[in-house]
Amino acid sequence: MTTEREILTYEMFGGAVRDLAQMVADDGYEPDLVLSIARGGLGLGMGLGYALDVKNLSAVNVEFYTGVDTRLDVPMMLPPTPAAVELAGLKVLIADDVADTGKTLEIVQDFCADHVAEARIAVIYEKPWTIVHPDYVWRRTERWIDFPWSSTPPVVRRGGAADA
Repeated sequence: MTTEREILTYEMFGGAVRDLAQMVADDGYEPDLVLSIARGGLGLGMGLGYALDVKNLSAVNVEFYTGVDTRLDVPMMLPPTPAAVELAGLKVLIADDVADTGKTLEIVQDFCADHVAEARIAVIYEKPWTIVHPDYVWRRTERWIDFPWSSTPPVVRRGGAADA
């Protein structure tokens, strides 16, 4: 993997959401539900929901990455998860920020497989080595990606008069 980084700005992210939504619309796919993979797919899922006029949004939380290029051996789906009955017969659009190894997408795809009418995947980025190839991809890269929401440290409470 190269040491150069792919930089995504908030402005670029807005364009990526619209581009992905247009791909979905042009493909004739009309999802009943946008299922975001937390945390990276939450912003994309919200944006796709608005752009595609889908009001039924849900999320699953899958823990896999623990740091820059460090991850658990196997992704773990964390509760709460949508009940299978809530997904029954729906056309679902799974949203995530990146298909890197593809293992996170695979666990969510498998979770949906026995319940939904159809599931398709939209991601901002796809890496060439992923084991799951999304239906809708904004960009392909081999680089580590600096997302605007995760490339700076979390905010901390500022000191002030209220702390005295």
